[in-house]
Amino acid sequence: MQNFVFHNPTKILFGKNTVPSIGNETVAFGNKVLLVYGNGSIKHNGIYDQVIQSLQDVGATISEHAGVQSNPILSHVHQGIKIAKENSCEVVCAVGGGSVIDEAKAICAGVPVQHDVWKFFTGKKSVKNPLPLTTVLTLAASGSEMNSGMVVTNDATLQKFGFANKHLFPKTSILDPACTFSVPADYTAYGAIDAVAHVLEFYFTTTEPYTPVQDRLMEGLVINAIESCNRVLEDPFNYSARAALMWTATLALNGLTGAGLGKIGFPMHMIEHSLSAFYNVPHGAGLSAVIPGWMRTQVKLHPKRFAQFAERVFNKYEGTVGETAYQGVAALTAWFEEVKAPTSLTSLKVPDSDIPGIAENAMALAKVWRMRDYSEEKITEILLECR
Repeated sequence: MQNFVFHNPTKILFGKNTVPSIGNETVAFGNKVLLVYGNGSIKHNGIYDQVIQSLQDVGATISEHAGVQSNPILSHVHQGIKIAKENSCEVVCAVGGGSVIDEAKAICAGVPVQHDVWKFFTGKKSVKNPLPLTTVLTLAASGSEMNSGMVVTNDATLQKFGFANKHLFPKTSILDPACTFSVPADYTAYGAIDAVAHVLEFYFTTTEPYTPVQDRLMEGLVINAIESCNRVLEDPFNYSARAALMWTATLALNGLTGAGLGKIGFPMHMIEHSLSAFYNVPHGAGLSAVIPGWMRTQVKLHPKRFAQFAERVFNKYEGTVGETAYQGVAALTAWFEEVKAPTSLTSLKVPDSDIPGIAENAMALAKVWRMRDYSEEKITEILLECR
């Protein structure tokens, strides 16, 4: 295990009836609030009314920025920054899933500066003094509620880039599992797959030879994501299942899973970002189409690691190490199919003729993320395996 620093400053309020606390948590950083949310589902399930009432009860002045889409776009970020500046907003409150929180982070970073916020994503500028952010989570998926990362698509260039900065951790995030009761089956599954993908990126890209604590933690999170997702799909109003899935997704990418693993990469996310930039597919759906193919290209390079995953997560022990390793890939793919997630580019209706363009687009992000071991040829090879 390598040296590491684990510091996560986000305060979590987890459990039933915690949403009304958002007012006090938010005005602790300022009374002029920009409320960021999506396309209105929170107005149908009552969460919007709870948040508005809580903010009004503590005397907040509220400006609203609605309409965040599932893959947030830069032009909409620009609109949010404009609203925040015009109303002299001092704090941002995001109510939604990872896309809403990610866009809110971009707004927080963009309000204090004069340059285009996109320069943060391309590495040309560094975030220093963003507005503070509070969140009410409504979808178990990205972990953005307790990490410093954000992802935005530049709708002019079709580049979907992400990065992290220590100043972008939310100040407080409220996690009430009941807020996810209305999430439909497909997005529940996509969220669980996103959480699994975050863990797998760490698990399969670390080069550290002995990380027993982290291995067991990550394996347990994958098992919990699968089991709790299955329980939720059987009964969408199962509070304990929703709670387990929500906390699993948060822990999957709050910095703890990667502690001590050294340098890791996000190759599956790097490739998926191009898919959702081009086709606007849900992030989890894009990941479920990429993960099996990526794993099949890697399993022969690291058979022992993949065999350990198969044995501990799916109880696969038959045959040689290599055979066991492939059984784990097959078992994960079978679960994707069980929850009705796409498992190939074909299922996303991506034609083979588009693969060169997808690979070229992905290379731009690979360069920004300094993933030097991923050439355009290698990405193409993986995409061909994902068909």
